[in-house]
Amino acid sequence: MDVEVMEFDVVIVGAGPSGLAAACRLMQGARAAGRELSVCVLEKGSEVGAHIVSGAVFDPRALDELFPDWASEGAPTGPEVAEDGLYWLSDAERSRRLPDALVPRSLHNLGHEPSHRLISASELCRWLAERAEELGVDLFPGFAAQSLIIEQEQVRGVVTGALGIAADGSEKPGYAPGMELRARHTLFAEGSRGHLGKRLIERFALAQGRATQHYAIGLKEIWEITQAQHRPGRVQHGAGWPLGRGSHGGWFLYHLDARRVAVGLIVDLDYTNPWLSPFEEFQRLKHHPLIRAQLEGGERLGYAARALTKGGPEALPRLAFPGGALLGCDAGTLDVSRIKGLHMAMKSGMVAADTLLAASDEALELGRGLAEFDTAWADSWAGREHAASRGFGAALHRLGPLLGGAWNLIDQWLGKRLPKLSDLRPDHASLRKASEAPRIDYPKSDNRLSFDRLSSVYLTDVHHEEDQPCHLHLADAEVPIRDNLPRYAEPATRYCPAAVYEVVEEQGQTRLRINFQNCIHCKTCDIKDPAQNITWVPPEGGNGPNYRGM
Repeated sequence: MDVEVMEFDVVIVGAGPSGLAAACRLMQGARAAGRELSVCVLEKGSEVGAHIVSGAVFDPRALDELFPDWASEGAPTGPEVAEDGLYWLSDAERSRRLPDALVPRSLHNLGHEPSHRLISASELCRWLAERAEELGVDLFPGFAAQSLIIEQEQVRGVVTGALGIAADGSEKPGYAPGMELRARHTLFAEGSRGHLGKRLIERFALAQGRATQHYAIGLKEIWEITQAQHRPGRVQHGAGWPLGRGSHGGWFLYHLDARRVAVGLIVDLDYTNPWLSPFEEFQRLKHHPLIRAQLEGGERLGYAARALTKGGPEALPRLAFPGGALLGCDAGTLDVSRIKGLHMAMKSGMVAADTLLAASDEALELGRGLAEFDTAWADSWAGREHAASRGFGAALHRLGPLLGGAWNLIDQWLGKRLPKLSDLRPDHASLRKASEAPRIDYPKSDNRLSFDRLSSVYLTDVHHEEDQPCHLHLADAEVPIRDNLPRYAEPATRYCPAAVYEVVEEQGQTRLRINFQNCIHCKTCDIKDPAQNITWVPPEGGNGPNYRGM
């Protein structure tokens, strides 16, 4: 069967905030200039928003620029922030709210213009997709970009994954080969640890001379709580318990509309204890009196998990390469100092679009229309905001949440004059041997506030065709049992938030079972595996979680 070829001016991989913002901006600019432009957006989820997860306290500055009338046009932006507090949990019972004067300016969510909002990122992306289609963008949900088209050291597009491949590699009834989507420019907006973005960074040495990139896993639940407990617009962030020594991160609790709250825990993937389970730490968090008082008597509606790219500006790779560019979390534009990424991701897509629209015909024809993208990003308000967060995350890693927070507070008071700290050890290299680390005994879930992995995965509405190749590739199938099990007690069984990895005994042999059907595409295994033996690639298009309200 011949491979179908489709040609566009621009192909965008990923219908997240950066990809959709880029698509909308391109079409707006083309219309304003009276130009014809063909733009295609690929989305591996079954629909736009199906794989989108964020906190999210949203700074609407980029949305204001992209669609100034977003409020009257029905953008799902939720309540304005009405209450803002940062808390320290000293143990499983005690908490203290930090005085506003001791909170770094970047973490304040009140008093901004435009006002910050509490939103669902997945619903925002669905709204942006509608705007994109109205502008003439071709949206292809359910198609995963599987490989790159590179000719003469220039990206020429992508190839989508085939449909209807059986687990043994044979073609099932209804088999359809992948399509070649060719373009003069391809924008990669896959989110954190994008599998094509990872290849591009290596192929074009985009991270050469940059600091080590770092990641975290964010776990989130949506609850419906009682009317008496609901405070629309309340924002609470915190650090400390349940994360102990050698682990970094923090929690959030946001009161949305319709009696809903979003509660979550972010665990930096540089943690050192191989016995730590981010999922179990999250379940413990909800039993703290500060959190429990707001959730008790409520009902859990949804669960999600996703990696975040949070190395900061010092780890940001070069964004542009011949024929394309990296956008948003695929590159690492998250502002760690503000715990916000949506407005940064959107602006990165908009700057890329503006760069293409301003390029000469000759540069566009040669696939060099993004040559000025890195400079344009650095000169934009988002680039300047990102640069101002330099060293913020490293200070927390090196000094801990209290001393690191004090360092960042003083640094902001002084106008970024303190020496910049660095954290050069990659996340996968941080684990101690299991025999040298304190074991963590997690309490059993009570099914009221805390839950097990499988019941949580059920809420993601995850779906994978059973008879297809496993999309979690082991470079060496012997490594998990030969190396990771004796050294680290095979940490994949704990860092995975979806019960994908199990160590089992079968026919007298110990082996690692991979339940890929549970995978919710968080990418944590691709990042944290100490041997860097696991590579995540997209399964058949349309497979994976189906998030609503995340």
